[in-house]
Amino acid sequence: MSSERDKPKPTANHRLKRIRQEGMSSLHSSHALTRSNVTLDCGWGRLIFGNTFENPEDLVEAMRNEHPTQRDIAFYVRDPHIVLAHAPQEYFLDPSHTYRLDFTVYRPARRRRTTFHIRRLSTRSDAEAINIIHAERGMVPVPPDFFWSHRDAGMVTMLVAEDAKTGDILGSVMGVDHKKAFDDPEQGSSLWCLAVSPSAPHAGVGESLLRRLAEQFQARGAAYMDLSVLHDNEQAIALYEKLGFRRVNVFAVKRKNQINEKLFVGDQAETGLNPYAQIIVNEALRRGIHVDIDDAKNGFFRLSFGGRLIRCRESLTDLTSAVALSICDDKRMTRKVVELAGVRVPDQITDTSPEAISAFLQEHGSVVVKPARGEQGKGIAVGVSDLETLHIAIERARQVSEDVLLEEYYPGHDLRLVVINGEVVAAALRLPAKVIGDGAATIRQLIETQSRRRSSATSGESTIPLDEETERCIAQAGYAMDDCLASGVELAVRKTANLHTGGTIVDVTAQVHRRLIEAAIRAASAIDIPVTGIDLMVKDPTEPDYVFIEANERPGLANHEPQPTAERFIDLLFPRSMTMPERQLQQKAYRND
Repeated sequence: MSSERDKPKPTANHRLKRIRQEGMSSLHSSHALTRSNVTLDCGWGRLIFGNTFENPEDLVEAMRNEHPTQRDIAFYVRDPHIVLAHAPQEYFLDPSHTYRLDFTVYRPARRRRTTFHIRRLSTRSDAEAINIIHAERGMVPVPPDFFWSHRDAGMVTMLVAEDAKTGDILGSVMGVDHKKAFDDPEQGSSLWCLAVSPSAPHAGVGESLLRRLAEQFQARGAAYMDLSVLHDNEQAIALYEKLGFRRVNVFAVKRKNQINEKLFVGDQAETGLNPYAQIIVNEALRRGIHVDIDDAKNGFFRLSFGGRLIRCRESLTDLTSAVALSICDDKRMTRKVVELAGVRVPDQITDTSPEAISAFLQEHGSVVVKPARGEQGKGIAVGVSDLETLHIAIERARQVSEDVLLEEYYPGHDLRLVVINGEVVAAALRLPAKVIGDGAATIRQLIETQSRRRSSATSGESTIPLDEETERCIAQAGYAMDDCLASGVELAVRKTANLHTGGTIVDVTAQVHRRLIEAAIRAASAIDIPVTGIDLMVKDPTEPDYVFIEANERPGLANHEPQPTAERFIDLLFPRSMTMPERQLQQKAYRND
């Protein structure tokens, strides 16, 4: 006989009821639904509503119709263990959590952003921009025609974040209305493919996209919005919980394919390699090439295949001769070699006597100071136009290299062309770090926020230094570090466009002028180097005008995705590792060229 003490308290009953409801929510029995075996094409793959399938066998068969280039997701799977038991060699339980936003407790943001706005996808250029962001984030691309055909569909909602000043697309999100998809009696909805460009200059883009989608579904009468997030994505989970999302016991099942490989093979041994080495190692492993890591911290590893062994330090290999390496190491020698090959170079002096630098500055009005030897933009000052600052910049460059160069300043954009085996594989504009004011934060705070975002997007490789050069650039624009930048005001905080100093990269491979490509190939050939990054200063990548800046013997291949830099790199090292279709495509490309 139970006592009063043993009886469940009302609060405990309420808590148990809520847990049961959340745990079973969206896992309806098929008898509660008017439609069965529902799948929805989302462009990147199909969203398969597992709760509409009565038999696990039917769900397994539906997932077998996955397109080879897409990724299907079976969501709201009632009995994932039973589904997996039917085909454990084909499917796996997605290691993601499901989070739910209950619209009865959701509250909109108090302040609306003014530096960008959220709108529906409306043009083909929107769709192309979304795919670029997907590629940057390692997500599955979507055929642009899919976006266009679904732009007015109530079932699938596509939103984009657009920069109020430039019109650039900064991010996107997809939403699905469950009522329209399968007559959901719970009036649910879900969020998919939230993606923000790693070079987006504004804070809060992802949160604003999420909120706008939630508010649209809330206005339609939806009861909640679900989303799926990888269990270890702590930054995203923190945002969702801040907005009121709560975790629910909902499961997803996916097919074992190449796209999902990282999710079902488990954590691989931590290599410790940086992204520039890791992208090469990943491509090598994909082709069955053996990898030995010698010094992860410094990017040294060995690749072996078919009796051939090549040592690498990121994209620098045994194939690059010591002579070519020494030419690239000394910017004075690089300039001489490429100039003899007919490549245009800027005026330059190595004499840093007071008389010489004064005369050079007077002749050109604005100059570039750089150490004769160095990398990653260290010690470089661009656009120096007064003698006092010039002396300071020279002393700062001497901290990197005893020998210092002065070059005429050629205003324009920094264009990096990656040349592998005599072919330009990728071309990208490298843009200096900048911040955009919000009317509240200081320039220092804006830099710190942007620097954290750049670091997160590049695995710590890109940050904006809070150093003397940054202060000089800010002062040159008439500001100080602790000034508050007005809303919408754009400020370049560095003049150099190196990734390591917070620069961003815009792919222009398809648009770059043929003469620029020829100049890069000519420079690489003159140095006699198989893999290099040729830097040109250009007014416009679609125009032929340029001057040569420098050649990098160890270009960062990871900076140019989705261009196939790692693939062409491994082709050069191990041509026999290419599959027959890859060889046929390459031969066709050479014939067309």
